[in-house]
Amino acid sequence: MKVLLVEDEPVLGAAIKQTLKQEKYIVDWVLNGAQAWNCLEHQKTQYTLAIFDWLVPGISGLELLRRLRTRNNPLPVLMLTAKDRMEDKVMGLDAGADDYLVKPFGMEELLARLRALQRRSPQIQPEQLHVGRFILDYSTCTVSLQQANGDPQVISLTRKEFQVLEYFMKHPNQYVTRDQLLNYLYEMSAERISNVVAAQIRLVRRKLSEYGCDNLIETVPGMGYRFNLNDAN
Repeated sequence: MKVLLVEDEPVLGAAIKQTLKQEKYIVDWVLNGAQAWNCLEHQKTQYTLAIFDWLVPGISGLELLRRLRTRNNPLPVLMLTAKDRMEDKVMGLDAGADDYLVKPFGMEELLARLRALQRRSPQIQPEQLHVGRFILDYSTCTVSLQQANGDPQVISLTRKEFQVLEYFMKHPNQYVTRDQLLNYLYEMSAERISNVVAAQIRLVRRKLSEYGCDNLIETVPGMGYRFNLNDAN
């Protein structure tokens, strides 16, 4: 699950990012609206949720919202702000915010509101993802394989392996490029080793093979990779 965080206060931004990472979110943190719009405009990265501070420099959080909704982008957005007047809350919600959190706030409340956004937006983030015999459960961050008798068997995965398999399950039978996987799996600020995607793919293939699922992730020369749904049935 990937989150775009737009917050110009360094201490608060770092605290939010750390909290979200502990909950297994991948976080792209930017300090101004122009950087945020660069992330959103061309949709190079698929975000699950976004957190906008209203008063960031450049393009405000409110303007970011308006631009998103003008383009019919349904990305769930939580607005953070020190503005606590009723008129300001109404303005933010009318601009397209899905929820509104007034500073100062506790991290537990922030997490609870993000979970609520996910529940209210099943088209963006369902509680479970079913692909062939695979069941991905976001509440437990596990992937299970349905056995012949109907019972699920949990596949032992690291956090990064879970994220790799999640991306493939969201794009079954589709070509997935190395850059798409890089953008989804790692923060913008992370150092990206050239062969890191290939290494993660090898690890996931090895895990799947242990459960009798060979050849599910195909390497397509010149294209990238493909998760063969037919082989998952």
